[in-house]
Amino acid sequence: MVALRKSGATIMLISVVDPVYSKTFAELIAPFPPPVRELTARLVALVAAHPGISGKGMTGWKSVNFRHASAGHVCSVFPQQDRALLYFEHGLRLVHGEGLLQGEGLKRGRYLRVQPGDDIPLDRIGMLLGEAIALFA
Repeated sequence: MVALRKSGATIMLISVVDPVYSKTFAELIAPFPPPVRELTARLVALVAAHPGISGKGMTGWKSVNFRHASAGHVCSVFPQQDRALLYFEHGLRLVHGEGLLQGEGLKRGRYLRVQPGDDIPLDRIGMLLGEAIALFA
């Protein structure tokens, strides 16, 4: 179960599975403007809700990294000053990423750049997550 809770100016990810996650997540997004924190929280909650995926806040990488038990590292969410990136480790191989994912100069990864106020393509992200897991599961 994953939920978002607004605590003052901080949005925290609350996870029944990993109670430390919310503190790490709050530290990770604290330096960013409120719209980016909210956007990052939405992307993280979306990915975390996908079956079989678990996330871990990585303050050194400044990201939340998501793994699948069989497929390994699937994707990461990177907050930035004016946007958030949803990075797929093997995005080059994702058929459903055509026209959505960027990163032509990268060897294998691709990313979705989302700015506050943008519509998040929920269905396409769900398809990409399923496809990314199927590559290695």
